[in-house]
Amino acid sequence: MRTTLFLPLVFPPFVSALGRAIVSNLCPDTLYLWNPLNTNIPTALHTDSSYSELYQSNITALLLTPFATHPGNTSQTVFSYALSSDKSQIWYNLSDAYGDPFFGRTISVKPSNVNCQDIEWYFGKPPAGSNDTAGQNCIGEADVEVEFCTGHCLPSWSLCGDMGPGICCTHCIGQHHCVAPPNGV
Repeated sequence: MRTTLFLPLVFPPFVSALGRAIVSNLCPDTLYLWNPLNTNIPTALHTDSSYSELYQSNITALLLTPFATHPGNTSQTVFSYALSSDKSQIWYNLSDAYGDPFFGRTISVKPSNVNCQDIEWYFGKPPAGSNDTAGQNCIGEADVEVEFCTGHCLPSWSLCGDMGPGICCTHCIGQHHCVAPPNGV
């Protein structure tokens, strides 16, 4: 007589890929990123370069400054994120501390999942004068990218006062009116 042994099949639990925190610099100047895991040496982000890391298991705050010296109590933009314990959700936030180091430059936070909320700072500071932007969340598989100088103007152009996102002019009158350049300019 023959005995057949049935063994249950055991599959490992479904593991999804973790997303990444990405910081991209589209500005003409270098910006500096301070990672809490290595606070002594900043990562220099030159024009059209990026930094990325897989989400860490704890709350992470990436400090961004226009200076290569340790931010300490100086003006800094902070991109914070926290991964849920089951790694299914990522919470993210953008804030400024001790001032607005990137005033006048557009900063955006865009998750790779289109169902998740963007954060837009059109003038390099939190909207409505607050110190930060309310936290958002997304699936843990999505990348979340912070872009500096998103939609920046051409070198001879500039954002015209408080006209809104992406309004570039060569000449402004007041805070909201684009005009043609004077003759000979």
